[in-house]
Amino acid sequence: MDIQAFRGLLAPEGQVVLAAATGSDVSESGLLATASKLRERHPAELVSAALTQVRLRERARPKFGPDAARMYFTQAGLEQSTRAGVAAYRARRFAAHLSLPRDRVLELGCGIGADLLARARAGIGGEAVELDPLTAEVARANAAAFGVDGPVTVREGDAALEDPAGYAAVFADPGRRGARGRVFDPRSYEPPLDTVLELARRAPAACVKVAPGIPYEAIWPAGRAEPGDRVEAEWISVGGDVKEAALWLGGLAGAVPRRATLIRGEGEIVSLAPEPGLGEPPVGDWGRFLYEPDGAVIRAHLVAEVADRVGGRLADPRIAYVTGDALEPTPFAAAYEIEDVLPFSVKRLRAELRRRGTGALTVKKRGSAVDVDRLRRDLGFGRRGAGHGGGAEVTLVLTRVGDDPVALLTRPAPAPAPFPDRRSS
Repeated sequence: MDIQAFRGLLAPEGQVVLAAATGSDVSESGLLATASKLRERHPAELVSAALTQVRLRERARPKFGPDAARMYFTQAGLEQSTRAGVAAYRARRFAAHLSLPRDRVLELGCGIGADLLARARAGIGGEAVELDPLTAEVARANAAAFGVDGPVTVREGDAALEDPAGYAAVFADPGRRGARGRVFDPRSYEPPLDTVLELARRAPAACVKVAPGIPYEAIWPAGRAEPGDRVEAEWISVGGDVKEAALWLGGLAGAVPRRATLIRGEGEIVSLAPEPGLGEPPVGDWGRFLYEPDGAVIRAHLVAEVADRVGGRLADPRIAYVTGDALEPTPFAAAYEIEDVLPFSVKRLRAELRRRGTGALTVKKRGSAVDVDRLRRDLGFGRRGAGHGGGAEVTLVLTRVGDDPVALLTRPAPAPAPFPDRRSS
């Protein structure tokens, strides 16, 4: 889809075509049938643009919920966009710091405008800059679709050339996708993370979005904190998966250097930060329970905090599995009851699972090089973990202690609902 085709979609005839295409079967055969029907009355390029939006809106539903039905997307913009719940959470952090509606935010690299929309809904106005002309057009269309194109504006421009002077805060979302797919090196962001951080430091407050998989150690070589900097690194997990990471600077930074934030269920938010004076977790034998810390906790180097909360220890100091003798529910780790601990052996595992009549198998691993799909087949289970017996489901955890590979046979531990943690930071 080019920019002219997208502009045609925003025109009256384009809106008629889009409305007619909405609700179509998004399977390949369904889209072909709809295209054939619509092309009898409308230009082919307009029909193609409309069906592209119908398909992208369907793909966007997990990220944006009902809002996806009236948003506009590009494929790359959808892939890199902030999901609605995270954008709303981030907008609240901005709103808590700014004097509304006077203070304005400069956004560098707004993409399709997900964060821009969330801030506008929170009463925060500002200006957004986007290098790609089509993506900028899509962001403007989204602002208009939600009636916030007054408080916020979008223009084309190079984020690296912007001047944050006069703005209360900066939000930056450098591009992390190239011609070959995702970019993992912060120096290869567009603009590079070093450049973005230099710009962000010139504003009273800032937030810079980075790749969710970025390890804590990789942040500072790319943009080392300067003396007097207030910087907080935050990893955000949604439904147990790490989806976002951001650096908060200046007035938007919290009082801690790093944080893991979990968004669960219907917008429930809990955060974990370093405990002052807490050292490395103890190391000991396997207990009755296994705790698998959330990925955001691991990225933020907060496994020791989880171990302290559950009264647990590590079986191996290099692997982020916590074990303990009592069940201490926490939102920051999934808990499993350990039924058996075995030296890793395919033959022995196959015999044990068969003896139990295991009905389904889930395999998790950390510190293990085993090919999980091949192991499932070797154990007599399909790709989806279905077995041949009628027994209960087993969660097989592959790890190691020192140089010794270990297999843990576990089952999910019972958890109360809601999942309390009175020491959420």
